[in-house]
Amino acid sequence: MSTHAKRERLLLADLLEAAGPDAPTLCEGWRTRDLAAHVVVRERRPDAAAGSLLPVLKDRQDRVQAEFADKPYDELIRLIRTGPPRFSPFTIKQVDEGANVVEFYVHAEDVRRAQPHWSARELDPVFADALWSRLERSARLLGRKAPVGLVLRRPDGQTVVAHKGTPVVTASGEPGELTMYLYGRQDAAKVALDGEPQAIERLRETKQLGF
Repeated sequence: MSTHAKRERLLLADLLEAAGPDAPTLCEGWRTRDLAAHVVVRERRPDAAAGSLLPVLKDRQDRVQAEFADKPYDELIRLIRTGPPRFSPFTIKQVDEGANVVEFYVHAEDVRRAQPHWSARELDPVFADALWSRLERSARLLGRKAPVGLVLRRPDGQTVVAHKGTPVVTASGEPGELTMYLYGRQDAAKVALDGEPQAIERLRETKQLGF
C-alpha cells in the first residue's frame, strides 16, 4: 500500500515536471528549480541540509543547494521520484512518513498555488486526519511567534492551541489549509479568522509563523 509520503512525493515530482524549471513557487526567492534542489539536498546531503536548523551551516547549505540547482532539471526530478539513497534514514517507512508527509504536501502546494487559477485540493479523510495529527504535535512550535493567542479549528470542531495568549484568534479551515497557514503560507491558505479585529490584523501582519 502506498504511504502518504510516497504519494505526495510523486505528486510533487509530477507538479515540478509539469511546471518546468523556471516557474514561480510560494517559497520567496525560489523558482521550481530551486525548490527541486532543496528537496534533493535535504534527502541526499544531510551535511548541508542541517543548515536549515543550524545557522552556522547555512552558508554551506546555500552553496550546495546552488550546485544542485545547476544540475539538469530532469535529473533533479528523477532524484525526487526515486527517493533517498539506501543509507538514508528516510528509506525507513516510519521515518519517511514522520518527516516527509507535511514536507511534500506543503511543497506540492507551493508549486500548485503559485500558478494562476489554482483551486484547493479535496483531500481524502484519512490523509486529512494524518495532517491534523501532525498539526496537533507541531502547532506550539510553529505558532510560537504569533503576536496573539492562536487556536486552530477544523470543520468537525476539533481544536488545537498553537499559541497561548490574549486576545485569541481562531483560524478555521480544513487540515490541509491550516497546515499551509501555520507553515507560513497565510496568503495562500483558505482559512477564516475569528476574533477581535485588531488581533486579527496583528496576526495578518506577522510573517513569523512557521520555522
